[in-house]
Amino acid sequence: MSHMKKKLQIVLIGFTTLVALLVLAVFAYLQRAEFGAAPEVEQLQRSPHYRNGEFHNLIPTSVIAEGQSALSITFSDLTNPVELLQPAQPVPVLKIDLKALDRQQDTLVWLGHSSFFVQIAGRRMLVDPVFKDHAGPISFAGRAFNGTNVYTADDMPDIDLLLITHDHWDHLDFETVTALESKTLQVLVPLGVGAHFQRWGYVRDKVHEADWYETMAMGNDLAIHLVPARHYSGRALTRNQTLWTGFVLESNKRRVLLSGDTGYGPHFKEIGSRFGNFDLVALDMGQYDPRWPAIHMSPQEAAQAAEELNAKALLPAHVGRFNLARHAWDEPFERISAQSKSKSYRLLTPRIGEAINLGDEGQQFLPWWAGAR
Repeated sequence: MSHMKKKLQIVLIGFTTLVALLVLAVFAYLQRAEFGAAPEVEQLQRSPHYRNGEFHNLIPTSVIAEGQSALSITFSDLTNPVELLQPAQPVPVLKIDLKALDRQQDTLVWLGHSSFFVQIAGRRMLVDPVFKDHAGPISFAGRAFNGTNVYTADDMPDIDLLLITHDHWDHLDFETVTALESKTLQVLVPLGVGAHFQRWGYVRDKVHEADWYETMAMGNDLAIHLVPARHYSGRALTRNQTLWTGFVLESNKRRVLLSGDTGYGPHFKEIGSRFGNFDLVALDMGQYDPRWPAIHMSPQEAAQAAEELNAKALLPAHVGRFNLARHAWDEPFERISAQSKSKSYRLLTPRIGEAINLGDEGQQFLPWWAGAR
Protein backbone atom coordinates (compact mmCIF):
# COMPACT_ATOMS: atom_id res chain seq x y z
CA MET A 1 0.00 0.00 0.00
CA SER A 2 2.84 2.33 0.87
CA HIS A 3 4.42 1.66 -2.50
CA MET A 4 1.15 2.48 -4.29
CA LYS A 5 0.81 5.69 -2.30
CA LYS A 6 4.28 6.78 -3.36
CA LYS A 7 3.46 6.06 -7.01
CA LEU A 8 0.25 8.07 -6.71
CA GLN A 9 2.11 10.94 -5.07
CA ILE A 10 4.68 10.96 -7.89
CA VAL A 11 1.90 11.01 -10.50
CA LEU A 12 0.09 13.84 -8.70
CA ILE A 13 3.29 15.85 -8.35
CA GLY A 14 4.08 15.33 -12.03
CA PHE A 15 0.57 16.34 -13.09
CA THR A 16 0.60 19.41 -10.84
CA THR A 17 3.99 20.43 -12.18
CA LEU A 18 2.80 20.02 -15.77
CA VAL A 19 -0.29 22.15 -15.12
CA ALA A 20 1.82 24.80 -13.42
CA LEU A 21 4.25 24.86 -16.35
CA LEU A 22 1.37 25.20 -18.82
CA VAL A 23 -0.12 28.07 -16.81
CA LEU A 24 3.26 29.79 -16.70
CA ALA A 25 3.74 29.25 -20.43
CA VAL A 26 0.34 30.76 -21.22
CA PHE A 27 1.02 33.67 -18.86
CA ALA A 28 4.40 34.29 -20.50
CA TYR A 29 2.87 34.12 -23.98
CA LEU A 30 0.20 36.66 -23.05
CA GLN A 31 2.93 39.12 -22.01
CA ARG A 32 4.08 39.43 -25.63
CA ALA A 33 3.90 42.97 -26.99
CA GLU A 34 1.25 42.21 -29.60
CA PHE A 35 -1.33 41.56 -26.87
CA GLY A 36 -1.12 45.23 -25.96
CA ALA A 37 -1.74 46.74 -22.54
CA ALA A 38 -4.61 47.23 -20.12
CA PRO A 39 -6.08 50.74 -19.97
CA GLU A 40 -6.24 52.94 -16.89
CA VAL A 41 -9.63 52.38 -15.29
CA GLU A 42 -9.98 56.02 -14.18
CA GLN A 43 -9.98 57.11 -17.81
CA LEU A 44 -12.78 54.70 -18.72
CA GLN A 45 -15.09 55.68 -15.90
CA ARG A 46 -15.99 58.97 -17.56
CA SER A 47 -18.10 57.01 -20.04
CA PRO A 48 -21.76 56.21 -19.21
CA HIS A 49 -21.26 52.99 -21.17
CA TYR A 50 -18.63 51.72 -18.71
CA ARG A 51 -20.28 50.00 -15.74
CA ASN A 52 -19.23 47.32 -13.28
CA GLY A 53 -15.75 47.10 -14.75
CA GLU A 54 -16.60 46.78 -18.45
CA PHE A 55 -18.15 48.50 -21.44
CA HIS A 56 -21.72 47.70 -22.45
CA ASN A 57 -23.74 47.92 -25.66
CA LEU A 58 -26.75 50.21 -25.89
CA ILE A 59 -29.05 47.18 -25.67
CA PRO A 60 -28.44 43.77 -24.05
CA THR A 61 -26.12 41.77 -26.31
CA SER A 62 -24.77 38.24 -25.95
CA VAL A 63 -21.61 37.35 -27.83
CA ILE A 64 -22.98 33.87 -28.58
CA ALA A 65 -26.56 32.63 -28.76
CA GLU A 66 -28.29 30.94 -25.86
CA GLY A 67 -27.46 27.24 -25.72
CA GLN A 68 -24.09 27.71 -27.45
CA SER A 69 -20.62 27.57 -25.94
CA ALA A 70 -17.05 27.77 -27.19
CA LEU A 71 -16.85 23.99 -26.93
CA SER A 72 -20.07 23.35 -28.88
CA ILE A 73 -19.05 25.82 -31.58
CA THR A 74 -15.62 24.20 -31.95
CA PHE A 75 -17.15 20.71 -32.13
CA SER A 76 -19.70 21.83 -34.71
CA ASP A 77 -16.99 23.44 -36.86
CA LEU A 78 -14.93 20.26 -36.80
CA THR A 79 -17.82 17.93 -37.62
CA ASN A 80 -19.77 20.03 -40.15
CA PRO A 81 -17.54 21.00 -43.08
CA VAL A 82 -18.56 23.98 -45.21
CA GLU A 83 -17.73 24.29 -48.89
CA LEU A 84 -15.85 27.29 -50.29
CA LEU A 85 -14.61 28.73 -47.02
CA GLN A 86 -11.65 29.86 -49.14
CA PRO A 87 -11.78 30.92 -52.80
CA ALA A 88 -10.56 28.31 -55.25
CA GLN A 89 -8.65 30.90 -57.29
CA PRO A 90 -6.61 33.94 -56.27
CA VAL A 91 -8.92 36.85 -55.50
CA PRO A 92 -8.77 39.48 -58.27
CA VAL A 93 -7.32 42.71 -56.88
CA LEU A 94 -6.04 46.01 -58.20
CA LYS A 95 -2.96 47.54 -56.61
CA ILE A 96 -2.86 51.26 -57.24
CA ASP A 97 -0.31 53.87 -56.20
CA LEU A 98 -2.00 55.44 -53.18
CA LYS A 99 0.77 58.03 -52.88
CA ALA A 100 -0.05 59.33 -56.36
CA LEU A 101 -3.75 59.97 -55.70
CA ASP A 102 -4.86 63.57 -55.95
CA ARG A 103 -5.38 64.75 -52.36
CA GLN A 104 -8.18 67.06 -53.44
CA GLN A 105 -10.30 64.23 -54.85
CA ASP A 106 -12.48 62.58 -52.23
CA THR A 107 -11.63 58.90 -52.58
CA LEU A 108 -12.15 55.66 -50.69
CA VAL A 109 -10.11 52.53 -51.35
CA TRP A 110 -11.16 49.24 -49.79
CA LEU A 111 -8.04 47.29 -48.77
CA GLY A 112 -9.90 44.08 -47.89
CA HIS A 113 -11.90 42.97 -44.84
CA SER A 114 -12.48 46.16 -42.80
CA SER A 115 -9.39 48.11 -43.89
CA PHE A 116 -9.87 51.37 -45.79
CA PHE A 117 -7.75 54.18 -47.18
CA VAL A 118 -9.80 57.38 -47.31
CA GLN A 119 -9.18 60.86 -48.68
CA ILE A 120 -11.68 63.54 -47.64
CA ALA A 121 -11.20 67.32 -47.54
CA GLY A 122 -7.54 66.91 -48.44
CA ARG A 123 -6.77 64.62 -45.49
CA ARG A 124 -5.52 61.09 -45.79
CA MET A 125 -6.91 58.56 -43.35
CA LEU A 126 -6.34 54.87 -42.78
CA VAL A 127 -8.95 52.72 -41.02
CA ASP A 128 -8.31 49.35 -39.32
CA PRO A 129 -5.26 48.45 -41.44
CA VAL A 130 -4.15 44.81 -41.32
CA PHE A 131 -1.37 44.13 -43.81
CA LYS A 132 -0.09 40.75 -42.62
CA ASP A 133 -1.29 37.43 -44.02
CA HIS A 134 -3.31 36.26 -41.02
CA ALA A 135 -5.82 37.78 -38.62
CA GLY A 136 -4.76 36.72 -35.15
CA PRO A 137 -1.87 35.79 -32.89
CA ILE A 138 -1.34 32.38 -34.52
CA SER A 139 0.02 32.33 -38.06
CA PHE A 140 -1.86 29.25 -39.24
CA ALA A 141 -5.32 30.52 -38.17
CA GLY A 142 -7.36 33.19 -39.93
CA ARG A 143 -5.28 33.04 -43.09
CA ALA A 144 -5.83 35.73 -45.72
CA PHE A 145 -7.32 34.63 -49.02
CA ASN A 146 -4.81 33.90 -51.76
CA GLY A 147 -4.00 37.06 -53.69
CA THR A 148 -5.29 39.57 -51.12
CA ASN A 149 -2.02 40.35 -49.33
CA VAL A 150 -1.05 43.14 -51.72
CA TYR A 151 -0.52 46.28 -49.62
CA THR A 152 2.12 46.97 -46.99
CA ALA A 153 2.92 49.88 -44.70
CA ASP A 154 5.54 50.99 -47.25
CA ASP A 155 2.79 51.45 -49.84
CA MET A 156 1.02 54.00 -47.65
CA PRO A 157 1.59 57.73 -48.01
CA ASP A 158 1.91 59.88 -44.90
CA ILE A 159 -1.29 59.46 -42.91
CA ASP A 160 -3.03 62.45 -41.31
CA LEU A 161 -5.23 60.24 -39.14
CA LEU A 162 -5.19 56.55 -38.28
CA LEU A 163 -8.56 55.29 -37.04
CA ILE A 164 -9.15 52.02 -35.18
CA THR A 165 -12.70 50.78 -34.50
CA HIS A 166 -11.79 48.26 -31.76
CA ASP A 167 -8.97 46.06 -30.55
CA HIS A 168 -9.79 42.69 -32.11
CA TRP A 169 -6.87 41.18 -34.04
CA ASP A 170 -8.48 41.51 -37.48
CA HIS A 171 -8.82 45.29 -36.94
CA LEU A 172 -5.83 46.24 -34.80
CA ASP A 173 -2.60 44.59 -35.92
CA PHE A 174 0.59 45.13 -33.93
CA GLU A 175 2.97 44.67 -36.86
CA THR A 176 1.01 47.02 -39.11
CA VAL A 177 0.52 49.90 -36.71
CA THR A 178 4.11 49.80 -35.45
CA ALA A 179 5.32 49.94 -39.07
CA LEU A 180 3.04 52.94 -39.66
CA GLU A 181 4.14 54.95 -36.62
CA SER A 182 6.72 57.13 -38.38
CA LYS A 183 4.30 58.20 -41.12
CA THR A 184 1.21 58.69 -38.92
CA LEU A 185 0.45 62.21 -37.70
CA GLN A 186 -2.46 61.43 -35.34
CA VAL A 187 -4.45 58.42 -34.11
CA LEU A 188 -8.12 58.30 -33.06
CA VAL A 189 -9.41 55.28 -31.12
CA PRO A 190 -12.31 54.43 -28.81
CA LEU A 191 -11.74 54.63 -25.05
CA GLY A 192 -9.09 52.30 -23.69
CA VAL A 193 -7.47 51.35 -26.99
CA GLY A 194 -4.81 54.03 -26.57
CA ALA A 195 -3.04 51.86 -23.98
CA HIS A 196 -2.08 49.42 -26.75
CA PHE A 197 -0.54 52.21 -28.81
CA GLN A 198 1.42 53.57 -25.89
CA ARG A 199 2.92 50.14 -25.23
CA TRP A 200 3.80 49.90 -28.90
CA GLY A 201 5.84 53.12 -28.94
CA TYR A 202 3.34 55.83 -29.89
CA VAL A 203 3.74 59.01 -27.84
CA ARG A 204 0.70 59.88 -25.74
CA ASP A 205 0.10 63.24 -27.47
CA LYS A 206 -0.32 61.51 -30.84
CA VAL A 207 -3.16 59.23 -29.68
CA HIS A 208 -6.68 60.56 -29.03
CA GLU A 209 -9.35 58.48 -27.29
CA ALA A 210 -13.07 59.22 -27.40
CA ASP A 211 -16.52 57.91 -26.47
CA TRP A 212 -19.59 57.43 -28.64
CA TYR A 213 -20.90 60.69 -30.10
CA GLU A 214 -17.73 62.56 -29.28
CA THR A 215 -16.03 64.40 -32.14
CA MET A 216 -12.49 65.13 -33.26
CA ALA A 217 -12.24 68.24 -35.43
CA MET A 218 -9.57 68.41 -38.12
CA GLY A 219 -9.60 72.09 -38.98
CA ASN A 220 -12.83 73.81 -39.95
CA ASP A 221 -13.79 71.49 -42.78
CA LEU A 222 -13.56 67.93 -41.43
CA ALA A 223 -14.97 66.25 -38.33
CA ILE A 224 -14.64 62.64 -37.21
CA HIS A 225 -17.49 61.40 -35.03
CA LEU A 226 -17.50 58.18 -33.02
CA VAL A 227 -20.87 56.41 -33.17
CA PRO A 228 -22.26 53.34 -31.41
CA ALA A 229 -21.72 49.80 -32.67
CA ARG A 230 -23.11 46.55 -31.23
CA HIS A 231 -20.13 44.34 -30.55
CA TYR A 232 -17.47 43.56 -27.91
CA SER A 233 -13.70 43.86 -27.45
CA GLY A 234 -10.61 42.08 -26.15
CA ARG A 235 -7.27 40.73 -27.39
CA ALA A 236 -6.57 38.08 -24.73
CA LEU A 237 -8.57 36.53 -21.89
CA THR A 238 -10.53 39.61 -20.78
CA ARG A 239 -13.42 41.19 -22.64
CA ASN A 240 -14.89 44.67 -22.92
CA GLN A 241 -12.11 46.55 -21.16
CA THR A 242 -11.96 48.84 -24.21
CA LEU A 243 -14.74 50.40 -26.25
CA TRP A 244 -15.77 49.53 -29.82
CA THR A 245 -17.10 52.06 -32.32
CA GLY A 246 -18.06 53.14 -35.81
CA PHE A 247 -16.83 56.36 -37.42
CA VAL A 248 -18.64 59.11 -39.31
CA LEU A 249 -16.32 61.15 -41.54
CA GLU A 250 -18.01 64.49 -42.21
CA SER A 251 -16.67 67.29 -44.39
CA ASN A 252 -18.39 70.29 -45.95
CA LYS A 253 -19.16 68.11 -48.99
CA ARG A 254 -19.32 64.47 -47.84
CA ARG A 255 -20.62 62.27 -45.10
CA VAL A 256 -19.34 58.67 -44.84
CA LEU A 257 -20.06 56.01 -42.21
CA LEU A 258 -17.70 53.13 -41.45
CA SER A 259 -19.71 50.90 -39.13
CA GLY A 260 -16.92 48.80 -37.64
CA ASP A 261 -17.95 45.37 -36.43
CA THR A 262 -21.58 45.50 -35.37
CA GLY A 263 -24.75 43.55 -35.06
CA TYR A 264 -28.03 45.07 -36.16
CA GLY A 265 -29.76 47.32 -33.65
CA PRO A 266 -31.66 50.56 -33.04
CA HIS A 267 -28.41 52.54 -33.19
CA PHE A 268 -28.69 52.71 -36.98
CA LYS A 269 -31.97 54.65 -36.88
CA GLU A 270 -30.47 56.92 -34.24
CA ILE A 271 -27.36 57.57 -36.34
CA GLY A 272 -29.53 58.22 -39.39
CA SER A 273 -31.67 60.65 -37.40
CA ARG A 274 -28.64 62.52 -36.03
CA PHE A 275 -26.80 62.94 -39.30
CA GLY A 276 -29.62 63.05 -41.85
CA ASN A 277 -28.07 61.07 -44.72
CA PHE A 278 -24.83 59.56 -45.97
CA ASP A 279 -23.04 59.61 -49.30
CA LEU A 280 -21.62 56.17 -48.52
CA VAL A 281 -21.92 53.62 -45.73
CA ALA A 282 -19.52 50.69 -45.33
CA LEU A 283 -21.37 48.14 -43.23
CA ASP A 284 -20.39 44.87 -41.54
CA MET A 285 -22.07 42.07 -43.46
CA GLY A 286 -19.60 39.18 -43.26
CA GLN A 287 -18.68 36.69 -40.54
CA TYR A 288 -22.36 36.30 -39.61
CA ASP A 289 -23.55 33.08 -38.01
CA PRO A 290 -26.77 32.00 -36.21
CA ARG A 291 -24.54 31.04 -33.27
CA TRP A 292 -23.58 34.72 -32.76
CA PRO A 293 -26.48 36.67 -34.32
CA ALA A 294 -26.18 39.83 -32.20
CA ILE A 295 -22.59 40.90 -32.94
CA HIS A 296 -22.40 40.76 -36.76
CA MET A 297 -24.99 41.61 -39.40
CA SER A 298 -26.27 39.39 -42.15
CA PRO A 299 -26.46 40.96 -45.63
CA GLN A 300 -30.24 41.32 -45.17
CA GLU A 301 -29.73 43.26 -41.94
CA ALA A 302 -27.06 45.41 -43.56
CA ALA A 303 -29.46 46.28 -46.40
CA GLN A 304 -32.07 47.33 -43.84
CA ALA A 305 -29.52 49.38 -41.92
CA ALA A 306 -28.41 51.17 -45.11
CA GLU A 307 -31.97 52.31 -45.73
CA GLU A 308 -32.38 53.44 -42.11
CA LEU A 309 -29.17 55.47 -42.53
CA ASN A 310 -30.56 57.17 -45.67
CA ALA A 311 -27.48 56.01 -47.56
CA LYS A 312 -26.90 56.88 -51.20
CA ALA A 313 -24.38 54.04 -51.56
CA LEU A 314 -23.58 50.85 -49.65
CA LEU A 315 -20.16 49.18 -49.55
CA PRO A 316 -19.78 45.64 -48.09
CA ALA A 317 -17.33 45.46 -45.19
CA HIS A 318 -15.81 42.73 -43.01
CA VAL A 319 -15.62 40.53 -46.10
CA GLY A 320 -13.32 39.49 -48.90
CA ARG A 321 -10.00 38.74 -47.19
CA PHE A 322 -10.46 36.52 -44.13
CA ASN A 323 -13.17 33.98 -43.38
CA LEU A 324 -13.81 33.87 -39.64
CA ALA A 325 -17.30 32.34 -39.89
CA ARG A 326 -18.82 29.19 -41.36
CA HIS A 327 -20.24 30.42 -44.65
CA ALA A 328 -18.87 30.37 -48.17
CA TRP A 329 -16.41 33.20 -48.67
CA ASP A 330 -18.44 34.78 -51.49
CA GLU A 331 -21.88 34.25 -49.94
CA PRO A 332 -22.07 37.79 -48.46
CA PHE A 333 -21.53 39.33 -51.92
CA GLU A 334 -24.18 37.11 -53.50
CA ARG A 335 -26.69 37.79 -50.74
CA ILE A 336 -26.20 41.56 -50.62
CA SER A 337 -26.45 41.74 -54.41
CA ALA A 338 -29.83 40.02 -54.22
CA GLN A 339 -30.97 42.10 -51.26
CA SER A 340 -30.02 45.38 -52.91
CA LYS A 341 -32.20 45.08 -55.99
CA SER A 342 -34.75 47.91 -56.16
CA LYS A 343 -33.34 49.52 -53.01
CA SER A 344 -32.93 53.27 -52.59
CA TYR A 345 -29.12 53.01 -52.40
CA ARG A 346 -26.48 51.95 -54.94
CA LEU A 347 -24.46 48.84 -54.12
CA LEU A 348 -20.71 49.32 -54.63
CA THR A 349 -18.56 46.20 -55.09
CA PRO A 350 -15.02 47.30 -55.96
CA ARG A 351 -12.09 44.93 -55.99
CA ILE A 352 -9.53 45.26 -53.23
CA GLY A 353 -7.48 48.32 -54.20
CA GLU A 354 -10.01 49.73 -56.67
CA ALA A 355 -10.64 53.40 -55.90
CA ILE A 356 -14.15 54.73 -55.32
CA ASN A 357 -14.54 58.33 -56.45
CA LEU A 358 -16.92 59.73 -53.85
CA GLY A 359 -17.96 62.48 -56.25
CA ASP A 360 -19.00 60.09 -59.05
CA GLU A 361 -22.51 58.77 -58.42
CA GLY A 362 -22.47 56.82 -61.67
CA GLN A 363 -19.37 54.73 -61.00
CA GLN A 364 -19.99 51.02 -61.60
CA PHE A 365 -18.19 47.85 -60.46
CA LEU A 366 -18.29 44.25 -61.70
CA PRO A 367 -19.14 41.10 -59.67
CA TRP A 368 -15.46 40.18 -59.43
CA TRP A 369 -15.98 37.38 -56.88
CA ALA A 370 -17.49 35.11 -59.53
CA GLY A 371 -14.07 34.65 -61.09
CA ALA A 372 -12.46 33.32 -57.90
CA ARG A 373 -14.84 30.47 -57.14
